[in-house]
Amino acid sequence: MATGGSRYLKEPFAVHEQRMEATERIMELQFAQVDQRLSRIETMIEGLERRLWMTVYGVVAVILTQAVQGVLDFAPK
Repeated sequence: MATGGSRYLKEPFAVHEQRMEATERIMELQFAQVDQRLSRIETMIEGLERRLWMTVYGVVAVILTQAVQGVLDFAPK
């Protein structure tokens, strides 16, 4: 015989404990997936940011080149 009370009082709580443990494990897996996805998104954003800055620097270089050429055209020869 089991000691410590009726099994009918303990079994419903055991089922709820198992459900809670399963829910916690599922939530841990979901958070791990979200963390992996966020890491990939951050990596993609960093690459995009690098490309954007290279584009900005390229545009600035073209503008400065044209300005220098304009100044050289008006310089006395």
